[in-house]
Amino acid sequence: MATSAAPAAIDALLTILGAAPGLAGARIIDGPPGVNFTERLRIYIGYSPGSDQAVELQQSFANAGARRRDEDGLIACYAEARGGDKDMGLRRNQVFGLLAEVENALRGTDAAPEAPTLNGTVLWSEVTTGSLVQSQENGAYAGLGFTVAYRARI
Repeated sequence: MATSAAPAAIDALLTILGAAPGLAGARIIDGPPGVNFTERLRIYIGYSPGSDQAVELQQSFANAGARRRDEDGLIACYAEARGGDKDMGLRRNQVFGLLAEVENALRGTDAAPEAPTLNGTVLWSEVTTGSLVQSQENGAYAGLGFTVAYRARI
Protein backbone atom coordinates (compact mmCIF):
# COMPACT_ATOMS: atom_id res chain seq x y z
CA MET A 1 0.00 0.00 0.00
CA ALA A 2 1.31 3.46 -0.93
CA THR A 3 2.28 5.88 1.81
CA SER A 4 1.24 8.88 -0.31
CA ALA A 5 -0.66 9.61 -3.52
CA ALA A 6 1.69 12.51 -4.35
CA PRO A 7 4.15 10.70 -6.68
CA ALA A 8 1.37 9.13 -8.77
CA ALA A 9 -0.63 12.39 -8.78
CA ILE A 10 2.37 14.35 -10.11
CA ASP A 11 3.04 11.73 -12.80
CA ALA A 12 -0.62 11.80 -13.85
CA LEU A 13 -0.68 15.61 -13.93
CA LEU A 14 2.39 15.60 -16.21
CA THR A 15 0.72 13.05 -18.49
CA ILE A 16 -2.60 14.95 -18.66
CA LEU A 17 -0.98 18.32 -19.36
CA GLY A 18 1.46 16.80 -21.85
CA ALA A 19 -1.50 15.46 -23.85
CA ALA A 20 -3.69 18.59 -23.59
CA PRO A 21 -4.22 20.02 -27.11
CA GLY A 22 -4.35 23.59 -25.80
CA LEU A 23 -0.87 23.22 -24.32
CA ALA A 24 0.79 21.88 -27.46
CA GLY A 25 2.92 25.05 -27.75
CA ALA A 26 4.10 24.94 -24.13
CA ARG A 27 6.85 22.84 -22.60
CA ILE A 28 5.66 20.84 -19.58
CA ILE A 29 8.54 20.35 -17.13
CA ASP A 30 8.82 17.93 -14.19
CA GLY A 31 10.36 19.85 -11.29
CA PRO A 32 12.68 22.85 -11.31
CA PRO A 33 14.06 24.43 -14.48
CA GLY A 34 17.28 23.47 -16.18
CA VAL A 35 19.43 25.99 -17.97
CA ASN A 36 17.61 25.97 -21.34
CA PHE A 37 15.37 29.04 -21.49
CA THR A 38 14.72 29.00 -25.24
CA GLU A 39 11.10 27.92 -24.87
CA ARG A 40 8.82 30.95 -24.57
CA LEU A 41 5.93 29.16 -22.82
CA ARG A 42 6.59 26.73 -19.97
CA ILE A 43 4.68 25.04 -17.16
CA TYR A 44 6.57 23.52 -14.23
CA ILE A 45 4.95 20.80 -12.14
CA GLY A 46 6.32 20.38 -8.61
CA TYR A 47 8.15 23.70 -8.66
CA SER A 48 7.60 27.33 -7.75
CA PRO A 49 10.37 29.99 -7.80
CA GLY A 50 11.77 30.89 -4.40
CA SER A 51 10.65 27.64 -2.79
CA ASP A 52 12.12 24.17 -2.57
CA GLN A 53 8.73 22.71 -1.69
CA ALA A 54 7.18 20.68 -4.52
CA VAL A 55 4.19 19.22 -2.64
CA GLU A 56 2.57 19.90 0.69
CA LEU A 57 0.44 17.11 2.12
CA GLN A 58 -1.57 16.29 5.18
CA GLN A 59 -3.04 12.93 6.15
CA SER A 60 -5.62 11.70 8.64
CA PHE A 61 -7.45 8.43 9.26
CA ALA A 62 -10.40 8.05 6.93
CA ASN A 63 -12.57 6.21 9.46
CA ALA A 64 -12.53 4.12 12.61
CA GLY A 65 -10.28 1.11 12.41
CA ALA A 66 -7.39 3.09 10.90
CA ARG A 67 -7.30 0.96 7.75
CA ARG A 68 -7.48 3.81 5.23
CA ARG A 69 -6.17 7.36 5.25
CA ASP A 70 -7.29 10.55 3.54
CA GLU A 71 -4.59 12.72 2.03
CA ASP A 72 -4.98 16.38 1.09
CA GLY A 73 -2.18 17.58 -1.15
CA LEU A 74 -1.06 20.82 -2.76
CA ILE A 75 1.17 20.50 -5.83
CA ALA A 76 3.21 23.64 -6.51
CA CYS A 77 3.16 24.65 -10.18
CA TYR A 78 4.45 27.59 -12.19
CA ALA A 79 3.58 28.87 -15.65
CA GLU A 80 5.64 31.44 -17.49
CA ALA A 81 5.59 33.38 -20.73
CA ARG A 82 8.58 35.33 -21.98
CA GLY A 83 9.58 37.28 -25.06
CA GLY A 84 12.28 39.65 -26.27
CA ASP A 85 9.84 42.53 -26.72
CA LYS A 86 8.33 44.88 -24.12
CA ASP A 87 4.69 43.77 -24.58
CA MET A 88 3.74 43.06 -20.97
CA GLY A 89 0.03 42.72 -21.77
CA LEU A 90 0.77 39.96 -24.28
CA ARG A 91 2.90 37.98 -21.79
CA ARG A 92 0.30 38.42 -19.03
CA ASN A 93 -2.47 37.19 -21.34
CA GLN A 94 -0.32 34.26 -22.46
CA VAL A 95 0.42 33.10 -18.91
CA PHE A 96 -3.24 33.33 -17.89
CA GLY A 97 -4.08 31.45 -21.08
CA LEU A 98 -1.74 28.66 -19.93
CA LEU A 99 -3.52 28.54 -16.58
CA ALA A 100 -6.90 28.37 -18.34
CA GLU A 101 -5.66 25.39 -20.35
CA VAL A 102 -4.49 23.66 -17.15
CA GLU A 103 -7.92 24.21 -15.61
CA ASN A 104 -9.60 22.87 -18.77
CA ALA A 105 -7.34 19.80 -18.78
CA LEU A 106 -8.41 18.98 -15.20
CA ARG A 107 -12.13 19.12 -16.01
CA GLY A 108 -13.96 15.91 -16.73
CA THR A 109 -15.28 15.48 -20.25
CA ASP A 110 -16.67 12.59 -22.26
CA ALA A 111 -13.23 12.17 -23.84
CA ALA A 112 -11.36 12.48 -20.50
CA PRO A 113 -13.66 11.37 -17.65
CA GLU A 114 -10.66 10.60 -15.38
CA ALA A 115 -9.03 14.05 -15.69
CA PRO A 116 -10.35 15.47 -12.38
CA THR A 117 -9.13 12.33 -10.58
CA LEU A 118 -5.69 12.64 -12.20
CA ASN A 119 -6.30 9.40 -14.09
CA GLY A 120 -7.67 7.65 -11.00
CA THR A 121 -4.76 8.47 -8.67
CA VAL A 122 -6.85 10.79 -6.45
CA LEU A 123 -10.52 11.35 -5.59
CA TRP A 124 -10.54 14.87 -7.09
CA SER A 125 -8.22 17.71 -8.06
CA GLU A 126 -8.54 21.39 -8.91
CA VAL A 127 -6.55 24.58 -9.41
CA THR A 128 -6.93 26.55 -6.19
CA THR A 129 -4.54 29.52 -5.98
CA GLY A 130 -2.46 31.77 -8.20
CA SER A 131 0.09 34.57 -7.91
CA LEU A 132 1.28 36.72 -10.85
CA VAL A 133 4.77 38.22 -11.20
CA GLN A 134 5.92 40.48 -14.05
CA SER A 135 9.32 41.72 -15.17
CA GLN A 136 10.88 43.75 -17.97
CA GLU A 137 14.44 42.39 -17.70
CA ASN A 138 15.67 41.19 -21.11
CA GLY A 139 12.16 41.57 -22.52
CA ALA A 140 8.69 41.09 -21.12
CA TYR A 141 8.17 38.22 -18.69
CA ALA A 142 5.08 37.04 -16.81
CA GLY A 143 5.07 34.18 -14.31
CA LEU A 144 2.09 32.67 -12.55
CA GLY A 145 2.55 30.44 -9.54
CA PHE A 146 -0.47 28.21 -8.96
CA THR A 147 -1.47 25.21 -6.89
CA VAL A 148 -3.20 22.02 -7.91
CA ALA A 149 -5.00 20.69 -4.84
CA TYR A 150 -6.15 17.10 -4.51
CA ARG A 151 -7.77 14.68 -2.12
CA ALA A 152 -6.85 11.01 -2.14
CA ARG A 153 -7.72 7.93 -0.15
CA ILE A 154 -4.78 5.66 0.56
